[in-house]
Amino acid sequence: MAVELLVGLQVNNADLYAEYRRLMTPILHQHQGDFGCDFLVQQSLKPADTAINRVFTIYFASQQLMDSFFTHPDYLKIRQDYFEPAVSASHILATYQRPD
Repeated sequence: MAVELLVGLQVNNADLYAEYRRLMTPILHQHQGDFGCDFLVQQSLKPADTAINRVFTIYFASQQLMDSFFTHPDYLKIRQDYFEPAVSASHILATYQRPD
């Protein structure tokens, strides 16, 4: 069954984050995953102590494929080199079965 995550980020370096997305997307597609909606957020109202300026959905054909993607060594290296220096906060806002 397909699974989807709703994710909120605080991106502090848009250029590094864009490079992260560019490099990780082929690995994402190899794991039958893709992005759905993607938003730049101007202001977070609640909770006030959690800044979020990017919200998106990411989905996979199955939980197993999602788990395999997030533990893939190539993905982990890209995450370390680009995501971690670009993003100061990451929040999984929801996880749910994706409707067909």
